[in-house]
Amino acid sequence: MKHRYLSWLAVLLLGACSPQPDIATTADDNVSWQQQDATVVINYFAEWCAPCLRELPELNEFYHQDVANNPELKLIGVSFDPLDNEQIRALAQRHGIDYPLALAQPPANYPFERPKMLPATYVVFPDGRVKGPMMGEQTLTSLRAAVSESH
Repeated sequence: MKHRYLSWLAVLLLGACSPQPDIATTADDNVSWQQQDATVVINYFAEWCAPCLRELPELNEFYHQDVANNPELKLIGVSFDPLDNEQIRALAQRHGIDYPLALAQPPANYPFERPKMLPATYVVFPDGRVKGPMMGEQTLTSLRAAVSESH
């Protein structure tokens, strides 16, 4: 009994000491910039933004063809509007967004400033370099080109 209690206590303490992720997602695929070894594509969008909605099929295609089975590449959508986690999940379902979206809680920490216009896409490389913002609608071709750039 004492051993079980100590094991439980160790798990609790270790969990409490683990750093909070920089981005928590709807897919429970959290990002911590200090431990990131993948290239991360961040796409800001809003439901009221027509170009944002038009690029969703391209982002879904990029996700399914290039990201879903590649541990060295991630795609995360970010709602420009202040939505709670439940509203973010509903937004993904309503618009058929297949890739993970950043949750509002816990608050995310990005290595760049929030864009002033939409749609805006950033690429964060494993070494911390940031490409972007790439403004306007992205395509499968433009996304592939952006993540393949070495500088």
